[in-house]
Amino acid sequence: MRILVCVKRVPAPGSRINITPDALNVDTSHLGFTTSPHEECAVEEATQIVEEHGGSVTVLTVGPPEAEEQLRYAASVGGSDFVLVINDSGEDWDPQQTSNAILEAIADLEAADGEYDLILFGNESADAGGYQIGIKVAVALGRPAVNGIKGIDVNDGALTARREVDIGYEVYTVPTPAVLGVKEGINLPRYPTMKGRLASKKAEINKRESSALPGPQQKIRLHQPEETVTETQILGDGSDAAVKIVDLLDELGVL
Repeated sequence: MRILVCVKRVPAPGSRINITPDALNVDTSHLGFTTSPHEECAVEEATQIVEEHGGSVTVLTVGPPEAEEQLRYAASVGGSDFVLVINDSGEDWDPQQTSNAILEAIADLEAADGEYDLILFGNESADAGGYQIGIKVAVALGRPAVNGIKGIDVNDGALTARREVDIGYEVYTVPTPAVLGVKEGINLPRYPTMKGRLASKKAEINKRESSALPGPQQKIRLHQPEETVTETQILGDGSDAAVKIVDLLDELGVL
């Protein structure tokens, strides 16, 4: 199978997120970066499918030149071909421009080497959480798409995809070529081996520009909730704390 996985460079989990003074973007000046977790699972799922059925895994990202780091990580865990659509604007493109840039790249890649049997996206990116890119690409390509996938089985010319719901699983059978949005938890991504890390340093990155234009969507502002600060107060030990506990309960209006 020929599989394409689209990934995104996002701030590392646990990072303190600040926004720029204009409230339109995340301030990335002091952040570490990683691959969005859903998409990390998508790379692992593609690798497992190819290990079982044969084929290749192409990993594509739209981002700054530094996003090469995420592609080399994908190379260390099973990716075989790598495409970086360069966005050097200093901020994320809107969903329409991003999806159009991906579509340009897919058109060129498929014209050269044939159609991808499966295109995988993360269910949503860990930073923007827009849920838009995979669906926009699928609609533009005219291919079936299902999001929220937690299981994929490959059949002859078709895929069985499972989506977890409250009462169990929804099961979809879709013909290939298809587009699926993968959720974290579909698998446990492997750690790169030393051999994989060394090979990733030699991986060839196909860097390309895009002529995609911004879409009509406009970001108004990012909302950063106020931090909630909690404090713990030791009232005492044993019977010595009883009076203070009663006073506190009275203050809280419990008594």
